[in-house]
Amino acid sequence: MRRPSKNTNHKLSADSQRLATLAQAIIQAASRLEERNWERQLDTLLRKLLKGNHQDVVDAALDHLFKLESAAYDALMECAEAASESCQIEYDGITYDALLVAMPILAWTRFTIASGPIPADVAATLSTHLQAHVLAPGTKMAMSPNLFSIDQLPRSHAETFAFTQRMAQAALKGSALKQAAQQPETAPFLADTRYLLAVVTAAADEPLFRWQASANLAERDEALSQWNTQAMPNITRLLPGCGIELLLPEAYFVACREGDKQIRPASIRAAVHYLTYTLDVEPNELQAIIGSFGEESAESRVDEYRVSFALAENLDVIYGIVWPLYGQEDDEELQYREIDVPVDPVISADVERKSPIEEILALLEECGVTNVKRHTELFAMEFCDDCGAPLFPDMDAELVHAEMPEDAPTGSTHLH
Repeated sequence: MRRPSKNTNHKLSADSQRLATLAQAIIQAASRLEERNWERQLDTLLRKLLKGNHQDVVDAALDHLFKLESAAYDALMECAEAASESCQIEYDGITYDALLVAMPILAWTRFTIASGPIPADVAATLSTHLQAHVLAPGTKMAMSPNLFSIDQLPRSHAETFAFTQRMAQAALKGSALKQAAQQPETAPFLADTRYLLAVVTAAADEPLFRWQASANLAERDEALSQWNTQAMPNITRLLPGCGIELLLPEAYFVACREGDKQIRPASIRAAVHYLTYTLDVEPNELQAIIGSFGEESAESRVDEYRVSFALAENLDVIYGIVWPLYGQEDDEELQYREIDVPVDPVISADVERKSPIEEILALLEECGVTNVKRHTELFAMEFCDDCGAPLFPDMDAELVHAEMPEDAPTGSTHLH
């Protein structure tokens, strides 16, 4: 769940108040007809605001509802995402639906994970495979000629709206898209997600994906299998020296959240592999330290876990990873803390559904890290004032920089 900004203006503008009221009306609707009527009004207002780049108005309404009514907050967030990642466009007298699609790529390496411009032949080949194996027959699409890190994606609903509109026009006109001139730098990670972006268009109310066209949800799995098989050789060209897993291309916000979730286990495995290989130690010679982090509030809600790694013989924090919580995970973790579960729960192989902390503990155990310390207090979300890096808990519950030993080798071979 998105967190409200700290600089919230308590007095809402007329448009922010209208957004909040419409979102509340949606969840109070007594029939689908009434609900759809409120949704149409909300969609119209959102598109007007996003077209005018009034992201602050949308954010103010979201912040207001976050504190007031979670169901209404979710309704407004869902509508804001839909309004920015999809649209209807008239072209040559025909109305088209357009959807921004993200193709998440999970990557892990001990070198740099690439991002940036894509060679024209690779973009053309990937477009062909997307059209052939994922999109519905009769659709038109345009793929961005860039491979994006999360820091390089559109950062707001208004930016996403503008990006979707521009890409949709290119898809319908068949025009070429220019590569981004200057992209923000991205922080280096051992495991990270990269994204291909495309817009797919179809005549209004016609299917966009193959499983829609066939009304057979089993084709989702087949589409993912084919996408992995056919696209992988070209993705490997874009990400040399990386282990790679492709996720299903889907609507932008859903795909981005899925990419963020799925990279978390790879981050722990990559960290353990990197440390044991670089420092020439066994996994059981590492010490893992887990801390819960969140914004200061009466709810003491956990926003993320930070996992520190140290050498058992030294205990200085040498590496750290962040495990953010998404969707309902934060609410579930709050309930988990409230029922006073033991600090170090036993991880059973037959548990079907693990809490986030159980999943982290199970992954550490799987990787052979047996020395694990979990702090019980909730830490503030602190970052380094100089470089902006997250601070990680040490054994004494102090927040520190993660720094590799001075004598650690700098050169390395591939992780996988």
